[in-house]
Amino acid sequence: MSLRQRLVQLVGSLQDPHKVARFQRLCGVEAPVSRTATAAADPREDEKAEAPLAGESRRREQQLGASGGPPPPGSDRNQCPAKPGGGGAPNGVRNGRATELGPASQRRAGVLRRNSLTGEEGQLAHVSNMPLYYLFCFGTELGNELFYILFFPFWIWNLDALVGRRLVVIWVLAMYLGQCTKDIIRWPRPASPPVVKLEVFYNSEYSMPSTHAMSGTAIPISMILLTYGRWQYPLIYGLILIPCWCSLVCLSRIYMGMHSILDVIAGFVYTILILAIFYPFVDLIDNFNQTHKYAPLIIIGLHLALGIFSFTLDTWSTSRGDTAEILGSGAGIACGSHFTYKMGLILDPPLDILPLPRPPISVTLFGKAILRILVGMLFVLVVRDIMKRITIPLACKIFNIPCDDVRKARQHMEVELPYRYITYGMVGFSITFFVPYIFFFIGIS
Repeated sequence: MSLRQRLVQLVGSLQDPHKVARFQRLCGVEAPVSRTATAAADPREDEKAEAPLAGESRRREQQLGASGGPPPPGSDRNQCPAKPGGGGAPNGVRNGRATELGPASQRRAGVLRRNSLTGEEGQLAHVSNMPLYYLFCFGTELGNELFYILFFPFWIWNLDALVGRRLVVIWVLAMYLGQCTKDIIRWPRPASPPVVKLEVFYNSEYSMPSTHAMSGTAIPISMILLTYGRWQYPLIYGLILIPCWCSLVCLSRIYMGMHSILDVIAGFVYTILILAIFYPFVDLIDNFNQTHKYAPLIIIGLHLALGIFSFTLDTWSTSRGDTAEILGSGAGIACGSHFTYKMGLILDPPLDILPLPRPPISVTLFGKAILRILVGMLFVLVVRDIMKRITIPLACKIFNIPCDDVRKARQHMEVELPYRYITYGMVGFSITFFVPYIFFFIGIS
């Protein structure tokens, strides 16, 4: 067997969805046996399952008849009407899934994670190891919007603005290249079955490479590269953090059924390559964003052009909106840092005092950090909500797109690109300009 054939065989093996399903079973995730299929195989099982329900119904009717009163309000909630001929579905059928009857299973059912944009829901699954379930849910959240909108502002407002800005530069670069690569390669998600899809928010995107794996690799490695030598701390802390963070995010994507083993390996290797090529230029990019006279115009134009290019790669998916969101956030943070630098709101410490000592933990320091997060995040969320309410109807009106169904309207590039780019551009600008100005004004900077 030639080397090429061996590589093809290895790629096929790592992409096998049965390996993903095997890992899920190893971690205690299994698809529940369909009650409908069981009933079709043996009708007596269906009769046995309905017997306790019928008995309970008769007892309820007898109690109501004895009391002579009407049924209590809401007693018919979620009740399915019986079909003609006595073939009615049992009570409790909801979203096309029948609740299990009889003795309760010892294994718990996983939560259905829903995609609010496409309406998809994750598959109902039996989860026997709940600590692992919550651990991997946390791991997958390390690559979602909620984490980013808390993590980057926390760095910029409370820890080190320079490190926060440069982390954003690396994150934008890695995520943009990853999203575009997905739309170029166009490999599908792992097949289900055999895989159980616990999460479907990104199910409409392609699979290769895993951008969660890319983010989970780029952020911890960059964080250590940017802080070691700038802050005083033992290197062993960073050497422990990187593999823990990276492996948690990567394994969580396999656990959730969203990526094959090959996807996460490719995402990891791709990120290492991106860092090796572009990390030496991060300092130059950050200095340009802050000091160049025409930096805001160049930043906005470049990020917008990259967004338009990414929208031409493939048909609609959540990937395009995420790409515009990433580019808008990066452009907003870069532009905000330019004006913050010009106004002197956030000044980086001089190089001659590096490495910086760790500040002593005190009640005042902790209180100011909490106050900055509360005030800053409140302002950011208000800005995001206002911009969302403005940009979507405005884009629909400009491009004559019906706005009755926002979900369908956002599937048009003319709506999704300006909505995401402008909204999250303002969010990023608020993080690095408006919020620091508020901190300076109220005396908590």
